[in-house]
Amino acid sequence: MVRADKIILAASICMSLLTTSAMAMSKPVTIEDQGSFMAGGTVVTSPGTYDGTKPMSHDGETLHGDHAYVFYQKPVKAHKNSMVFLHGYGQSSKTWESTPDGRDGFQNIFLEKGYKTYLVDEPRRGKAGRSTVPTTISAQPDDQLWFNTFRIGQWPNYYENAAVPKDKESLDQFFREMTPDTGSFNEQVVADAMAAVFEKSGDGVLVTHSAGGGPGWATAMRTAKVRGIIALEPGTFPFPQGEVPATEATSSPFPASGEAVPMDEFMKLTKIPIVVYFGDNIPTEPTENWGQDNWRVRLKLAKKWEAVMKKYGGDVTVVSLPDIGIKGNTHFMMADLNNEQVADAMEKWMKKKGLAE
Repeated sequence: MVRADKIILAASICMSLLTTSAMAMSKPVTIEDQGSFMAGGTVVTSPGTYDGTKPMSHDGETLHGDHAYVFYQKPVKAHKNSMVFLHGYGQSSKTWESTPDGRDGFQNIFLEKGYKTYLVDEPRRGKAGRSTVPTTISAQPDDQLWFNTFRIGQWPNYYENAAVPKDKESLDQFFREMTPDTGSFNEQVVADAMAAVFEKSGDGVLVTHSAGGGPGWATAMRTAKVRGIIALEPGTFPFPQGEVPATEATSSPFPASGEAVPMDEFMKLTKIPIVVYFGDNIPTEPTENWGQDNWRVRLKLAKKWEAVMKKYGGDVTVVSLPDIGIKGNTHFMMADLNNEQVADAMEKWMKKKGLAE
């Protein structure tokens, strides 16, 4: 016999779960297919000959690593182009999932808009942690470094207009998203794996964030299946050899430098539409606030890159969100309180470029 108070408790728990779930999915979506897979990577073999009677010798054994991990979902009657999401430094595919305060992230928002979503953990990070090169994982405390660098504010203070939840639990959730590298970051390794992701996902729009921007450009140079790029505050930009601008001085410990690529590779980027978004609280003049100055020099570099791309016929637009009325965004615009506005701007651009059919 079940006591009435236990039935009430069970019902209360169920209602609580339903309420929590509703916060993370604003409307129902019928999923036609979902799953996960590894893409790309390599295999290394240790010297010698494998001997099954000596399990700890490791002679002749293999190691499969440096692949990407991908979780995908396909809604019923999906748009033709997939959306493939690549995170930035210290992050994983969690970047695109529910926000630190439990709202829809870009994964849910774009599923609700009818897009197939592919969320990637880059090689040597997160669920793709099997690296073919060793590393030492640091336990150095650095939360405040990232708080400042990501333009949330100047620790412990938030920027007054920062469009982020400012409660203690949301900040705790945000800090816990940081994920260590299990091997050295290698842009070419990531780009190779991302090209393999597109072989499975098919034609699509590549959405990159921060340090994912560099491998993102290289991915589009490797495969024609990248039909367009949406770059959210990328860390660097590719220029033709001989046309890389000088690195500008900054109070930030992270200088913004362009990357030189062969002209024939650079020209591949001019064949697809590209939009780059930057958020708020980015100064126009040098400042000792290194968390802001880091993005001042990156936005200036983006503008220089835009000019070079257009010189060679590229379809590129660099957008400062405050200029189009979307204000208060941090470096993590996909999780900010106005992330639906950002997503709407992204979809509007995709429709304009014929990528949302």
